[in-house]
Amino acid sequence: MNARVLRDIKARRMVFENEVTRRAYLFVARNQTLPPAVRYQAQLQLNNFSKYTRPNTVNNRCVESGRGRGVMSKFGLCRYQFRLKALAGDIPGVKKASW
Repeated sequence: MNARVLRDIKARRMVFENEVTRRAYLFVARNQTLPPAVRYQAQLQLNNFSKYTRPNTVNNRCVESGRGRGVMSKFGLCRYQFRLKALAGDIPGVKKASW
């Protein structure tokens, strides 16, 4: 596997594991009605999280080649790998269009 794909898998796992606590800290940190000291402590806790817990670090990458552009998220493949697998008949329900 490509190192970028492994990094993306790690980021997806970390986001999933820390989503609830991270959202709770975000809610507290952004709540204007709470005292500033509480909001500051919540912000410090947010800063202690790993960078891979942020949802925007997750990228759609091709699971075959690791390519980051032209990825069809439904299949997890880039356009080229999708085409190769579709022509080989490896993707069920997908066939070459002809009219």
